[in-house]
Amino acid sequence: MVVRKVGKYEVGRTIGEGTFAKVKFAQNTETGESVAMKLLDRSTIIKHKMVDQIKREISIMKLVRHPNVVRLHEVLASRTKIYIILEFITGGELFDKIVHHGRLSEAESRRYFQQLIDGVEYCHIKGVYHRDLKPENLLLDSQGNLKISDFGLSALPAEGVSILRTTCGTPNYVAPEVLSHKGYNGALADVWSCGVILYVLMAGYLPFDEMDLTTLYNKIDKADFSCPSFFPVGAKSLIQRILDPNPETRISIEEIKNDEWFKKNYVPARLLEYEDVNLDDVNAVFDDSEDERAAVQNTDEDAGPLSLNAFDMIILSQGLNLSSMFDRGQDSVKHITRFVSEKPAKIVLSSMEVVAQSMGYKTHIRNFKMRVEGLSASKTSHFSVILEVFEVTPIFVMVDIQKAAGDGGEYIKFYKNFCNNLDDIIWKPPNEVQGKSKVTKTKSKRR
Repeated sequence: MVVRKVGKYEVGRTIGEGTFAKVKFAQNTETGESVAMKLLDRSTIIKHKMVDQIKREISIMKLVRHPNVVRLHEVLASRTKIYIILEFITGGELFDKIVHHGRLSEAESRRYFQQLIDGVEYCHIKGVYHRDLKPENLLLDSQGNLKISDFGLSALPAEGVSILRTTCGTPNYVAPEVLSHKGYNGALADVWSCGVILYVLMAGYLPFDEMDLTTLYNKIDKADFSCPSFFPVGAKSLIQRILDPNPETRISIEEIKNDEWFKKNYVPARLLEYEDVNLDDVNAVFDDSEDERAAVQNTDEDAGPLSLNAFDMIILSQGLNLSSMFDRGQDSVKHITRFVSEKPAKIVLSSMEVVAQSMGYKTHIRNFKMRVEGLSASKTSHFSVILEVFEVTPIFVMVDIQKAAGDGGEYIKFYKNFCNNLDDIIWKPPNEVQGKSKVTKTKSKRR
């Protein structure tokens, strides 16, 4: 058997796969340490204009060396690939633990929350705001300790910049001020997400969970939630102080750490020995790419969806028969599954995420591309779909949906159910709107 090596690492099986990367198990041949090796294709990164984002994510992970943050060991590169060597975490996602076991005990919930606050506080000390804290991005090691991961949406603003403006994150966990488009404090927005996570740990379900995006955002904006009767008084009080819709009066991390319920059995994290963090290798792996910029982008701007040129449109329109883009009948589903929207790309992406999660699927988002995965409707096989948002014109965006894994029949059922729940997002030709207006109104009332 041929053993593949990258530098001092022996590369083994694939343990994870995302839209733009594969993660493989690997072993350091010098120390015997197990690691996770994230493989990214250099040409794909350049094509999708992701160089700055990848540089920022790598740089942030190198800066944030904390026991409750997934550790980045080093970055390597070949002519065609980028290899990110990460701490190997064996306990899976906190999300999966909640799904399998339901709500956790008060003691266990508090312990995970204490570790989360420790890790997030350290990120903020280093000027890093995560912006996508949720149980899916919290991993557990072999000792059951929490590790914060996935810094793909994180911000590292320039010194002196305290207000962020990019709307991002997962809808159910996002602070109300992030949705207001008026700018927000990254630290206080992260605190809100931590509060939602504590609620989920103790209740086993979300405090804000609506299929309709407008209703969801209204509830978040008003902090319209209630704690179950079995919540301890101390935990209930702390959650209510965290999930304060006014960031000016919301409790800070320092205040959280002084809370009596929080302090019970609290063991502060032992920080790693000081290391001089060198970001030279972050630039080095991209030096011969087509895009040489600073190791860390000190801006809070994010790239928009890819634009379709005339050639792309001809390929996608199946011989310029654009009607197929709006036909959601079963025959159309077999050949082509896409729809058009007049809503902004971010709203379309967030809406699709909320709907997919409400259907019981897990979602992973990168640069206007979303992977939806979980068990099929029959609960007998794995099911996976890739959705990508493209800009067609300044007014219209198009969503292209492709089956990645699973049965074709299951995919048709998924597509129809998915689109039915996106009625407010999908654009319809004027004649179709006129013909279905009454049905749409009735459907909205039922929801």
